[in-house]
Amino acid sequence: MADNKKKRRAQDRALIALSESYEVAYWSKKFKVTPAKLKAAVKKVGHSAKKVEAHFKEQRHMAADRARIAISEPYEVRYWSKKFKVTPARLRAAVAEVGHSSKKVEAHFAKKKTAKKKKTAKKTAKKAGKRKKS
Repeated sequence: MADNKKKRRAQDRALIALSESYEVAYWSKKFKVTPAKLKAAVKKVGHSAKKVEAHFKEQRHMAADRARIAISEPYEVRYWSKKFKVTPARLRAAVAEVGHSSKKVEAHFAKKKTAKKKKTAKKTAKKAGKRKKS
């Protein structure tokens, strides 16, 4: 919304102006947050209403059920991919293999990581053994 209330173009509705108290009230009510949280979000992600909405959606997810991974939601895929430090494709494959439980997926990645370390250790030991024989 613009400062001039007579001009209501699309680009004005897509931005949040914190300098206007009626806008702060409107957007706070729309996103169901306090004005302080709205101001903090705008400071963090910018004045775009879409970005602020995505920020709040992601924040709500963090407080949501962490026991289940919903692969159908892009923000959940981003969240869990970052948490487990894997690509979205690997996350989807793990969920397909062991189910939607976050604990099972975490255990799956830990098991794979341990197996990879053991494999690397064996290769290193083989190379060291060959050097000693030479």
